[in-house]
Amino acid sequence: MEKADVYKTVAETSPEILFKDKKSKFYATVHPITSEEEVKPIVEELRKKYHTANHVCYAWQLGVENPSYRANDDGEPNNSAGMPIYGQIQAYDLTNVLITVTRIFGGTKLGVGGLIQAYRTAAQMALEEALIVEKIVEAQFRLKFGYSEMDKVMRIIKQKNLNIVSQKMDMNCQLMLSVRLGESDAIFQLFDEMHTVEIAIVN
Repeated sequence: MEKADVYKTVAETSPEILFKDKKSKFYATVHPITSEEEVKPIVEELRKKYHTANHVCYAWQLGVENPSYRANDDGEPNNSAGMPIYGQIQAYDLTNVLITVTRIFGGTKLGVGGLIQAYRTAAQMALEEALIVEKIVEAQFRLKFGYSEMDKVMRIIKQKNLNIVSQKMDMNCQLMLSVRLGESDAIFQLFDEMHTVEIAIVN
């Protein structure tokens, strides 16, 4: 069974691809995103870039445990654009991604079936060009301790090969650690059992 602390996403914005069907042009791109707020500026940028475009349709998914998603038809017939695009995100088992497909109408109607096929194909072609990577879900901990505890704390960090995100070292030390989600309970317990160390989960 796949662990819930690994997910697939794209490393960077994919090269834009062009799919043509009956003179309609479909420009598709895959974008990495970490929040819903990133979607609107990307879509608005595409409207500016293709000011003759009739529709900028898209779908996104965010999150690992309980992912949220949205599919937008942008004026195309119901579920003929956003959902076929979203279907490709699911087919590739991706999250934290946005796929946009910008359509410039070529004068011939494609019908709902034709639209579904075109949007799905454009999204798939963009995904084929995308650099898909596996990422690890991490939890972040904040440790607070007196300077005298430094050796003990650093020994655990070294043993467990933990990643220090930031550190503040003076009489009272503060460390931010990033720990793989699957190991986070065990690591938390290790530090929690050291009564001279205060540990808190940050995210």
